[in-house]
Amino acid sequence: MTSSLIITLFICVYVGIALGRIPGLAIDRTGVALLGAIGMLELSGMTLPEAGTLIDLHTLLLLYALMVFSAQLRLGGFYTRVAWKLTLLLERPPRFLAWQMTASALLSSLLANDIICLAFAPVIARACLTAGISPMPHLLGLAMAANIGSAATLIGNPQNMLIGQLGRLEFADYLAWSLIPTLVSLAGAWVILRLLYRSVLDRRPDPNGTASITVADTDQPFDAWQTGKGLILLTLLVALFFTELSRDMVALSLAALLLLSRRMRTRSILGLIDWHLLTLFAALFIVVGIFRGTGAPDQIMHWLAAQGVELSDGHVLTFVTALLSNLVSNVPATMLLTQVLDPAHPENWYILAMASTFAGNLLLIGSIANLIVAEQVAPLGVQLGFGEYARAGVPITLLSLAILSMWLYMGGQVFNL
Repeated sequence: MTSSLIITLFICVYVGIALGRIPGLAIDRTGVALLGAIGMLELSGMTLPEAGTLIDLHTLLLLYALMVFSAQLRLGGFYTRVAWKLTLLLERPPRFLAWQMTASALLSSLLANDIICLAFAPVIARACLTAGISPMPHLLGLAMAANIGSAATLIGNPQNMLIGQLGRLEFADYLAWSLIPTLVSLAGAWVILRLLYRSVLDRRPDPNGTASITVADTDQPFDAWQTGKGLILLTLLVALFFTELSRDMVALSLAALLLLSRRMRTRSILGLIDWHLLTLFAALFIVVGIFRGTGAPDQIMHWLAAQGVELSDGHVLTFVTALLSNLVSNVPATMLLTQVLDPAHPENWYILAMASTFAGNLLLIGSIANLIVAEQVAPLGVQLGFGEYARAGVPITLLSLAILSMWLYMGGQVFNL
């Protein structure tokens, strides 16, 4: 009876996450997950210390430390400075689109893609409007590139951090495997946007408008010392990720050095930590952990196998991951799918990381980064709607997933190394 109630509650939690709310209440996905975790604890009779063992502290600490790095660079004005430097290329819109997508992808592979979109979106929108051209292809390029680029590493987004920790994946091995499909997908995304917005991108901006582009008063001022400090320690961090040292402890140690400042207050840095996301992770660890204790995931796997659906098949896993990521969002989908993957077969964990990230480009609601872009430019009078986004998001996502599937087919021997 208890197991049935737990399974029912789990289904309710994931339906709530899929909807993004509970009708009639002002509650979001994190609230749904937190309430679900509390309900799971009550139904299972599990104590708080026992629940703590379900939470992967290594993942949470890594995510927390990288948020500190991102906060340091954000407060140092690094993101805004890069965005404004890119606008110097606006005289040739196709080239500007290519360079800003490249920069967005590169930064997102090392730092949170959400923060890149938060900093870049208003700058790109204001620059395009001042130059008298449509910002739409460039905003879409920002969101698509940030998502695609974040798939390249195990620290590019929250779900990849989770996969890297739970799958005990090597940073260098994953990067070597993911780099080619990421680069090809990024180039493909640029080509699709170039074709869809040919008339917009072929229009040359107003020279007077381009010359009048200036840094806005609301932008974070650039601090060379704080930015340099953050970049030096970030470079050291990435280098240490290629060693055998624990990723979470290395990240925490270097993040602690960022807090040793005479000018930047600790409260300012920690104030930019996404506690909302950390709470979502902790709650989902408990929800999924208790659900797995019922034996239901294993039964589902046996049933799927009997129907000829094998998640060990990379192409099947790609499809299931993309579908589930767009139903319940990529973090909850990843949390669930990691329960049925074998750490002895890293290739399936690679597929999960890339497919769940690429799937975020399908719809406007598929990724938090997409929503951030839409929200940041709305006050400027730029409306990035569901249909406009899907017009580019659907073909770009299908192309990215096709490239991933082709990479699986071509790289079959990689798995046997």
